[in-house]
Amino acid sequence: MRAAIRHYTEVLDFVMTWPEDTPDSPVVDLGHEHVELQITTHESERLFGSVVNIWTTEVDALFAKYKSRGLDTLAKPNSPVHQGPVDQTWGRREFYVTDSDGNTLRFWRIYQVT
Repeated sequence: MRAAIRHYTEVLDFVMTWPEDTPDSPVVDLGHEHVELQITTHESERLFGSVVNIWTTEVDALFAKYKSRGLDTLAKPNSPVHQGPVDQTWGRREFYVTDSDGNTLRFWRIYQVT
């Protein structure tokens, strides 16, 4: 839990939103702009990683900021969306971040497809 909280708060700009949560809590609530998520240690042996979609207007700036804070883009070397923002054919500019527990965060904004 401590490593997950450190990753989300120090690298990805999330904040702990529940005053009673601590790094020793089995469940922690986190917020980022218009997104809230909950991380837990309760069922980690039985759960697969999940994907969280986070809309932002600053895809490139966020990726640069996270990378300067130590975001490891080598964790998924064969994935272009883990290496930097990519314009997808479905009209989104996206990059992905995978945390140490295998959960994927998809940061995206809509762009004009021509």
